[in-house]
Amino acid sequence: MPLLRAPREFVTELHQRHLPQPGTTVVAVLDAGNRVVASASFGVRAQFDDGWDHRNALLGHLRRVTPHDLKRPSPSRTAVLLRCREGGPDWTEQDGAWMWALRAAAELHGLRCGSYLTLTPAGWQSLGDGRRGRNPHSGSWTLGPIHTVTELPPRLPRGASAAAPEAPLPQQPPIAPVTSLSAVRALEGVHEDGRTVRRTAAR
Repeated sequence: MPLLRAPREFVTELHQRHLPQPGTTVVAVLDAGNRVVASASFGVRAQFDDGWDHRNALLGHLRRVTPHDLKRPSPSRTAVLLRCREGGPDWTEQDGAWMWALRAAAELHGLRCGSYLTLTPAGWQSLGDGRRGRNPHSGSWTLGPIHTVTELPPRLPRGASAAAPEAPLPQQPPIAPVTSLSAVRALEGVHEDGRTVRRTAAR
């Protein structure tokens, strides 16, 4: 199994790309120069804990992010797996299932099987060669940048273009409230029988 040249920088790069939370798996493909050329992160439901299920998930994501190398006489690229989980840094049965899945998926995709790494609350660890570090760890994703949508432009119908805003309409004079006919006649000095009343100023 080819070892990573700089596992700390590799784990930091993958973490910055995917910000994995506990329960997230990150599969990456390295070229001959040990550079990341493709990667994918995904979650697996709790009921899928068998190595065959893990292999199928890894193979499906490898096929989505990079073409296979099955036509090459020998593998030139390497598949590496990073598993973010809770618990201690010691080896578990699920680590064994994921490691087998990585080897099987890499072979079916024409890749070499690379390192298997874990992210736990204690930090990162490369299982197999014992290299480890404190940062990043399984809770480091909470320290990443949070992007929020504060304002969106109004959505226009398909094929429509944004038009200039229309000029505001001129303000209309206020309309007098409607009163009863008797009140109007009283203001005009007319009785209900039609006689006009002359108003004089009081002396």
